[in-house]
Amino acid sequence: MPTHARSLAALLLASTALAAPALSSAAAQSFNRIAAFPVNLNLPAGAEPLTETSPEIIAASGDGMTLVYSDSPLGAIGMIDISDPANPQPKGAIDMGGEPTSVTVLGGAAFVAVNTSPSYVAPSGVLKLVDLASGAVTESCDLGGQPDSAVLAKDGSFLAIAIENERDEDLGDGGLPQLPAGFVVILPLKDGAPDCAAMVKADVTGLAAVGAEDPEPEFVDVNAAGEIAVTLQENNHIVVLNAAGEVLSHFSAGAVDLEKVDLARDGAIRPVQSQPGRLREPDAVKWIDADRLVTANEGDWKGGSRGFTIWSKTGEVLFESNSAFEHEVIRHGHYPENRSRAKGVEPEGLEVARFGDDTFIFVLSERGSLVGVYRDTGGAPEFVQMLPSGISPEGAVAIPARGLFATANELDLGEDGGVRAHVMIYQLQDDAPAYPTLLSEDGPDGTPIAWGAISGMVADPEVPGRIYAVNDSFYEMQPTIFTIDATQTPARIVAATPVTRASQPAQKLDLEGIALDGKGGFWLASEGRADRLIPHALYRVNAKGEVTGEVAFPPELLAGEIRFGAEGVTRIGDTLWIAMQREWKDDPKGFVKLVSYDTESKEWGAVRYPLETPGKGWMGLSDIAAHGDWVYIVERDNQIGADAKVKALYRVPASQMVPAPLGGEAPVVEKELVRDLIPDLKGWGGYVVDKVEGLAIAPDGTAWLSTDNDGVDDSSGETFFWSIGTDLAPAAESMTIRAIAGPVFVYRGTVGADEHFDFDSAALGEADKPLLDLFASYLSRASAPKVLVKGHSDSIGDAGYNRELSLRRAQAVAEFVTARATGETGTVMPVGLGETDPLVACGPEVTGDALKACLAPNRRVSVTFAARERLSHPAIEMIAEVGKGQSVDLLRVEGVDATAARAN
Repeated sequence: MPTHARSLAALLLASTALAAPALSSAAAQSFNRIAAFPVNLNLPAGAEPLTETSPEIIAASGDGMTLVYSDSPLGAIGMIDISDPANPQPKGAIDMGGEPTSVTVLGGAAFVAVNTSPSYVAPSGVLKLVDLASGAVTESCDLGGQPDSAVLAKDGSFLAIAIENERDEDLGDGGLPQLPAGFVVILPLKDGAPDCAAMVKADVTGLAAVGAEDPEPEFVDVNAAGEIAVTLQENNHIVVLNAAGEVLSHFSAGAVDLEKVDLARDGAIRPVQSQPGRLREPDAVKWIDADRLVTANEGDWKGGSRGFTIWSKTGEVLFESNSAFEHEVIRHGHYPENRSRAKGVEPEGLEVARFGDDTFIFVLSERGSLVGVYRDTGGAPEFVQMLPSGISPEGAVAIPARGLFATANELDLGEDGGVRAHVMIYQLQDDAPAYPTLLSEDGPDGTPIAWGAISGMVADPEVPGRIYAVNDSFYEMQPTIFTIDATQTPARIVAATPVTRASQPAQKLDLEGIALDGKGGFWLASEGRADRLIPHALYRVNAKGEVTGEVAFPPELLAGEIRFGAEGVTRIGDTLWIAMQREWKDDPKGFVKLVSYDTESKEWGAVRYPLETPGKGWMGLSDIAAHGDWVYIVERDNQIGADAKVKALYRVPASQMVPAPLGGEAPVVEKELVRDLIPDLKGWGGYVVDKVEGLAIAPDGTAWLSTDNDGVDDSSGETFFWSIGTDLAPAAESMTIRAIAGPVFVYRGTVGADEHFDFDSAALGEADKPLLDLFASYLSRASAPKVLVKGHSDSIGDAGYNRELSLRRAQAVAEFVTARATGETGTVMPVGLGETDPLVACGPEVTGDALKACLAPNRRVSVTFAARERLSHPAIEMIAEVGKGQSVDLLRVEGVDATAARAN
């Protein structure tokens, strides 16, 4: 059965520009990510591919069709074409001759603040005006110091620029004062260009109680009245200026008595502590309206209150989030435990924008890699949702006219083999949020159940939709069995059972697998690591999580030990089967062990499993689950983003799981591909994450999978938990599509509708080839893995021959399109239906050539596919809509017999 490059499923998706949604305040509306753009695509020709790039501050052109971002390590501004926001394209980078610290755009021109300082004691910088069309720098103004944030007045009459003259954090205790002092530049614009001679330097010394002689302006924003809000972060102070540089008001950012926060970096998330008098030290500031502003209280020198504050412009605190924002980050599994001792989730960036009737406040968690979306109510803001972002969101821009929002995520891990820095694009849609897929309910103490780094999973055989999952050793002082209610959307963690010894958290564990013991408890598989004195072992625990038994790996197995050990466990009768992640020293290259342990006889054994060949990095196993006559295995490479090639679910016959004794030759099992998981992972609009770690299969065959977010350490923190339904047939035989992250629409198009196939011919007509070429161009950049291609014939001649002829027609269409497409492989099923589904019939009086002409409409090929967008094209019709979480079988939709189709 042919399997071809990307299906026709998304062939027209990219050709249909995403229209701006109706921006009402309908309850069903939410922001969903639609694209992720790796900014290394904007590297200049000839640049080393791993050259560091980092988008920080981001803005949009006047028409909303181009994103412009500052890239400090590259010394440039980058541009992204978002005319089709779901398919952003690189527009290149423009060298700035220094370190760009901020960018703002007026029409088709960018104002770029550039740091040119030779040292901390001799700060300098310039403001450059860049024509985005030509890339030419048309104007430049000496700013007299090192710039940070820059913003354009709403009416385009002036720029406000924070001149920070930042301190040297390695000098002494890194504190204040460290002269020269910072100030604020107010730069009038004349005919859209800076009037350098009219520049105003607003003095903000002597205002703050902290380092009054050395203010360090961090961020600026301008309201509709032309009033400028300025944060002095290290000084813990806020200043409001007018356009003449006069101080209208100023006030201390004060302190927060934090409650229920985690202040210890100890391998566990326990938000039970208090921190009175924590200085806010705000970073970003944004006006909500003419009288109110909001700050993100990241902290820098001595503070950081982990939340955000809404102020009157005279300094009255109108709302304080305290730990509520951080608690939502915990609930979503994004809490950065390694930052507990410092500033926690570090809210740094902000955006405020009005979409339709609603004003939204977007709060960026730099360390949690999330964006909190809040609706302004005039009082306490209403929490709306959390958006997944790339690693370390720094800046954001809203484009309300197009219903779009974008974030710039600064961390580039390319040198370490990790993901590149990205710009993420979101759209306001008439749909429920696609993310999160998993979150937690409150625990007994009233705070969200803390979780992350989900690894192995298993389904409860008695309670539908109940899944048990374990976390790995990132939380070394908090090994936990989580209870997940997968019947809810999103799925909910409803309980957390600590794994304990003598009533204390069990240590020296790296839990990667979990299986039911059949007696109310669990078997846990722990991946050992000799250099950390963590043993490779199986542990038995009761329903309370208490360790009641330990089974060490035997010497015959440990003789070939490396650090990559048990990654999953399942039970078949009295035998536990353990999936070993990678080849050990005694394994042939490309083969890993599935290790057996008979819990009754205490005998060990193994079979070997053949791995795919990795394009880069290594290949390994992540989890294992037995169901019916098969054993299902998650196999993946260790690559991320565009480099990810294998994230897949395979199966092997349970009948082949006959272990040989350890230390000798082991039989090799045969595997079949059940599902390519990469299209699923792309469905959330971001890059492909590396660790698909968990697999659970219920008695009815419903399968769930999950990813490991690495405890949000050099990770976006995103956890994807999803079901593929009961479709566990081999991928080459399955035509079932499941709407994972949102609705899916099923379409049918016809090849040969205008120029029918010639009689007794499978040759494609010239009139159809331009359409097929168009399909192929979109196949190369779209992702939808299931396509049903049905060939048809007329009724002249032998029925068996006509069925074979119709199959050749279907194959001709599939082969023509996929031969011209590049990229990933999707399942394309050509089916010959012969004369069984005619469009027209002719009377008995019609014969010979007249009959051939009369029956010509029956000589055709129809293509059935799915897309995540509503498409409009004269060659296609929508025939079904699949709601989120539901499945549809293309064979069933089209009334095609599955057995006959798979026999083609």
